[in-house]
Amino acid sequence: MSDSLPKLREELDLFPGPRLSDGQPSWTLHDPVRNLFFQLDWSSFEILSRWALGDAARIVSSIRAETTLHIDTPDVEAFAAFLQKNQLSQPVLGAAANLAELLRKQRGSAGQWLLHHYLFLRIPLVRPDAWLSRWAPRLDALFSRNFLLLTLLAALFGLISVYREWPRFSATLVDLLSWQGLLAYGLTLVGVKVLHELGHAFTAKRFGCHVPTMGVALLVLWPVAYTDTNDVWKLTRREQRLQVAAAGIATELSVAAWATLAWVWLPEGWPKTVAFLLSSTTWISTLLINASPFMRFDGYFLLSDALQLPNLHERSFALARWDLRERLFALGAPVPEHFPRARHNGLILFAYAVWLYRLLLFLGIAFLVYQFFIKVVGILLLAAELCWFIFLPVFNELKVWHANWTTIRDSRRGRRSLLLFALLIGLFVLPWPTRVSTSALLLPHESLEIYAPPHARITTLPHANGSRIHAGDLLLGMESPDLQVRTAQAGARSERLAWQSASAGFDPEQRKQWQVLNEQLGIARAENLTVSADAARYSPTAPYAGILRDLDPDLRVGDWVSQGEILARLVRQGPQQVITYIDDEAVQRIAPGDRALFVNDGADGPILRLEVVSIDRDASRTLNEPELATEFGGHLLVREKNGILYPERAVYRVLLKVTDDRRAPQYAWRGQVSIAANWEAPGLRFLRSATNVLLRELGF
Repeated sequence: MSDSLPKLREELDLFPGPRLSDGQPSWTLHDPVRNLFFQLDWSSFEILSRWALGDAARIVSSIRAETTLHIDTPDVEAFAAFLQKNQLSQPVLGAAANLAELLRKQRGSAGQWLLHHYLFLRIPLVRPDAWLSRWAPRLDALFSRNFLLLTLLAALFGLISVYREWPRFSATLVDLLSWQGLLAYGLTLVGVKVLHELGHAFTAKRFGCHVPTMGVALLVLWPVAYTDTNDVWKLTRREQRLQVAAAGIATELSVAAWATLAWVWLPEGWPKTVAFLLSSTTWISTLLINASPFMRFDGYFLLSDALQLPNLHERSFALARWDLRERLFALGAPVPEHFPRARHNGLILFAYAVWLYRLLLFLGIAFLVYQFFIKVVGILLLAAELCWFIFLPVFNELKVWHANWTTIRDSRRGRRSLLLFALLIGLFVLPWPTRVSTSALLLPHESLEIYAPPHARITTLPHANGSRIHAGDLLLGMESPDLQVRTAQAGARSERLAWQSASAGFDPEQRKQWQVLNEQLGIARAENLTVSADAARYSPTAPYAGILRDLDPDLRVGDWVSQGEILARLVRQGPQQVITYIDDEAVQRIAPGDRALFVNDGADGPILRLEVVSIDRDASRTLNEPELATEFGGHLLVREKNGILYPERAVYRVLLKVTDDRRAPQYAWRGQVSIAANWEAPGLRFLRSATNVLLRELGF
């Protein structure tokens, strides 16, 4: 750099600022054109106050002679670079091209502009400064100590009363979980946020600050109210800045305190409902949103001012990136800023917490858009956020690693980290054996369930539970008075019609009705067959040899049983089978002949070896095995309609046979099946799942 220094812009303002954390004074440099503020420490102020000398060496000599600071020429040159970088100096001759290039970079491409305004966009709505100037003196009572004490008492009594009446308070919260209630919550939240921003604006105006605009900021298309209070950087007392930053939260907490007390005292009616809406909405929004330091809301500015660390996010991010590079590669780069050890580590952890919080928040918003609005828009928003918050930071960090490749390659720690990265990438892209694990149902190859017919009473129990049954044996006997009456009536009617039909040839009147009598006789005989078929249900016999299972041990002769009640099961002895359902992603990794293991859900029972027999080619429309549904302890998410279970996602029925059936129990049993699937790279599985979701939502 030449000895001549760039000239400062003439419209810049300089204000005294609060003392820094190390005790040195500070000053605030204001750019009124862009309404930007820059905090200067003592050495920067001394350099700036002698800027008219126009020479770095003369500035250094003057500072050393007149102060105790030790300033060198590089310090002055670094400050000059700071002024030029932030456009605080006058442009030199021939700098138009550089300024145009800088403007082009700031604007970015059309895609960058769209992405930036999707992630964050401010829309100013009003210019309230004149109105605030008229009304601020009339609200002095709200800033008094007496109002603060009354509000604290209101909060104390209100919260104690809510604690004592918590069942009624929580019941009201549940009652308002409807479309009308959600609309009321939305309108209440809008009103509370307007009061929140007015709290910032009136507090700033009381300290003489200019409030140019108020409006709405779109944070990932989510509306958030904002107030431009940048003018508070002119304040010389840090306590005043903290009061302005805390004014929004204080306003909401005041509303919550008085609304909670009003809910306790007011009678039932719409005023009590409004008080409840204000109370519940304000407590939740204040504690979960505005008090959070992870976004640039009130909690962030309060923490930044309390720690006396302007630009807290950016400074902690720079420190975290430096720490990551040093831990991975030991580059030996100088630390961006020096802090005490506890604060140094705290800022690094804070940076990681902010990154994780923002990622989860924006992904959650995109997921809500995906669920409740246009699916394609949700996918595009999700892709944009993944690019902005994951891929772009990773890409920028890789560029830094590339620039330091020589140092990384020569560092032992760097080589070790690169080897670890290679192993992790290999685990992601190289195929390795996998298993498909789901809940499954172990069933006999064939079984017969015996249901109770209508109005049945047990007459005989010839077999005990677990008995061996021969084909044709009576399983149990039942009777029904209704069936006995039907049998008698059907028999009598058949006999009467048969006699009338036989005697029709001897009676002229009966001869005229002979054809009708024959038709009625046929109907009566069919009814007899129906009654006989129904009677067989009361005396079920074994169609094959097997074992009687699940017979109620409390069942006695003479007991009445309910219609449709399962009385027992007849299980045919032979090979067992296992039925399970697998989703469309996992079913591609298995094939008939694959080995598997079955483990029952209980503490006893054997571990069975299985083999995949068949896989349905089409997804199952209904679930015939309710034991595998989530509501009964299985793994399949289903919805029930008219007693039929429908899977919520595409699943395929898989049938497996037991290869060591000698150890298999001869009755139904639910458990977990683990199938040895094909080798596959986890990365390929992830890409296939993402592609399937994208194609499905795009309609292909």
